[in-house]
Amino acid sequence: MIEGIFFLIFGLAALYITLWLFILLPARMAEARGRSAIGWVLVSLFFSPILAVFLLWVLGDAPDRNA
Repeated sequence: MIEGIFFLIFGLAALYITLWLFILLPARMAEARGRSAIGWVLVSLFFSPILAVFLLWVLGDAPDRNA
């Protein structure tokens, strides 16, 4: 019984971390920089969330955002 509860809690935590890393983090970073959240989530899913976050960090704000 305890093993089942532990497995459920661990599984939910792993699912939440994966969801946050692949979807929520790039989407929030993109929106904060005036970029397409959907586009950056796709970059994260197809390539790497680390790459998407790094590119968003390097690219900074969208050029038309400052105008």
